[in-house]
Amino acid sequence: MGPHPAVAAIRLAVRRVLHDVLTDHATDDEPLVLVACSGGADSMALASALAFEARKLPLRAGGITVDHGLQDGSDTRATEVAARMTALGLTPAEAVTVTVGREGGPEAAARDARYAALDAAAERHGATAILLGHTRDDQAETVLLGLARGSGIRSLSGMAAVSGTSGRYRRPFLQLDRQTVRKACIAQELAVWDDPHNSDPAYTRSRLRHEGLPALEKALGKGVVEALARTAQLSRDDADALDTWAADAETAVRDEAGALECAKLHGLPPAVRRRVLRRAVIAEGAPAGSLFARHIEEVDRLITGWRGQGAINLPGRVEARRQGGRLVIRQG
Repeated sequence: MGPHPAVAAIRLAVRRVLHDVLTDHATDDEPLVLVACSGGADSMALASALAFEARKLPLRAGGITVDHGLQDGSDTRATEVAARMTALGLTPAEAVTVTVGREGGPEAAARDARYAALDAAAERHGATAILLGHTRDDQAETVLLGLARGSGIRSLSGMAAVSGTSGRYRRPFLQLDRQTVRKACIAQELAVWDDPHNSDPAYTRSRLRHEGLPALEKALGKGVVEALARTAQLSRDDADALDTWAADAETAVRDEAGALECAKLHGLPPAVRRRVLRRAVIAEGAPAGSLFARHIEEVDRLITGWRGQGAINLPGRVEARRQGGRLVIRQG
């Protein structure tokens, strides 16, 4: 008798990703793959599947859990999660503590601290890849959050299956729903921890998960999550194509000294022009995570709605101004 269908589904998803990792790093001797594990159902199912599949492949498997220090007893819980990963056969199985700042709000600050810790762990252990437990439901939530921010097609593309430096982050569960993953935990009798923040209405994603999406499904019928996930993939394909176009166009709109020429920028399609501007602003030091659509729209008006306006102040102390038919972007 084979494994429970939900267990088989998560193992297949992880097996495919691990084969991709081995293909991408064919010259590495037994590469190390880590799982980012909070102790919740999604990441515990992922940790279990990684431990199972890694035994049959020429790679090593370990895990990292991040203690954000935002709840009483979080250090004890992180130690317990590390112990569970060790029991599954993951080595190393490490708990790391971070200090969460305030920039961008509590959710963004916690996410930034978490990814910084995961990057540091990958460097410390020489890991080739880190697996993340985001599901199709998480993807749907991300698309809706992007839609609410009005941040454009790149936000609607949600989370990539592969992201980070050298494709470090891999998300095997993006095609699986949350219910399947939870069923896999029950079938394997995996101990899981439900983070109270996930049901706390003080957090935007929590409200969306428990109020917003159910309301949409009630109004529009089942299938909203699947449709949003499909929208993410289609948007990603479009955004990738436009990014490639913008990268090619950027050289053509600069003069011999490398300055951006306003007349040539004006001749580009708006979607391509805004991408060129965004790339240029980031290149001068603006943090990508703090740069929103409204910032780029203001810079774009220096090209399309020039009325003699002054410099535009942007995140990272970067400013953009129009001067002598050129768009000058520099850190102030």
